[in-house]
Amino acid sequence: MKLCHIVPSLEARHGGPSKSVPGLASAFASLGPRIELLTTDPAGPWEHTEGDLTVRAFQRHRPGLLRSSGGLRRYLKGAAADIVHHHALWLRTLHYAHRAARRSGAPLVVSPRGMMDPWAWGHHARRKALARALVHPGAFEAVDGWHATSEKEAENIRQLGFRQPVCVAPNGISVPSPEDVSRDAALWYGLLPAARSHPVALFYSRFHRKKRVIELIDLWIDSGPRDWLLLMVGIPEEYTASELETYVLRRGAPGRIRVFDGTGLPSPYSIASLFLLPSQGENFGLSIAEALASSVPAIVTDSTPWAALQSTGGGWCVPWDDFGRTLQSAAAEPAESLSHRGRIAREWVVHEYSWEKSARALLGFYSHLVSKGAGRRP
Repeated sequence: MKLCHIVPSLEARHGGPSKSVPGLASAFASLGPRIELLTTDPAGPWEHTEGDLTVRAFQRHRPGLLRSSGGLRRYLKGAAADIVHHHALWLRTLHYAHRAARRSGAPLVVSPRGMMDPWAWGHHARRKALARALVHPGAFEAVDGWHATSEKEAENIRQLGFRQPVCVAPNGISVPSPEDVSRDAALWYGLLPAARSHPVALFYSRFHRKKRVIELIDLWIDSGPRDWLLLMVGIPEEYTASELETYVLRRGAPGRIRVFDGTGLPSPYSIASLFLLPSQGENFGLSIAEALASSVPAIVTDSTPWAALQSTGGGWCVPWDDFGRTLQSAAAEPAESLSHRGRIAREWVVHEYSWEKSARALLGFYSHLVSKGAGRRP
């Protein structure tokens, strides 16, 4: 089977898919199928091949908002694949994928990558209605199957009225090596010496209002544990690190909260005792899984698909209204108790989430679509 996966960008600043899509593609290649992973890049075309996986990047047109690329569009006119799988919505690359699937008769599979959760779907709803009509017209109706990374995301797809088959295949988790942990810890202790003498609660995600960034700062200042340090590391999107630092200064709490632009820096899980993500919604929440795999217990909102944290003992999944009380309670636990929760979290997440398991689930889904004749249009 030959697979063609398309992701609008592999730049870290565009969030989780920059890690999760290559991880999934590599798992496919290890199982036998030939796979092309196509993307756009403002830096120009490049190509990398390793075994049965070829990654090709095409020049992105300026200003780049819609990830338009004439090179990718032209390439797909001659590309042949048994499955065309696109990651993300609202961008021009979905139009290219739709046209390529229709031209070749291959089934079209789409991963919404969190863009169908209620908060995201309603955010800038008018712009998205225009994108649906003008940027990738008819693409949603042409989808032969959806890929959801959680049961919660599958439910979101159904609630929006889509009736095509849905495959639930979570992201996989890569466990950091002891050498990586030591190296990253040394770097972060150098950047943040106070982390050696204060327990650290970590926010590590995009700086976007969806993540309740400002609300978390306010909550920490008003009722957060006074002997802890809140470390906020992220990829600038709606806020920059300097804007958030200015906000912290205006609120009079520069010593209790530190903000860093995470671009080009390694993950800071190695110096954290707690992970915090009070998001408005997540389809999976890769940073949550990474924190757990790094033995850091997490407190997340119940708009993320991590309710099992409660039953496993590896953390807390609570409504936003309870987030502050849960944080106070967790921070009051002895360090050994939090470490124990972290070990539980690591064992659980490593057992439950693997790239190979997800790739096998999707391969079965692809085979089902092909056998049913999906994608074959007159």
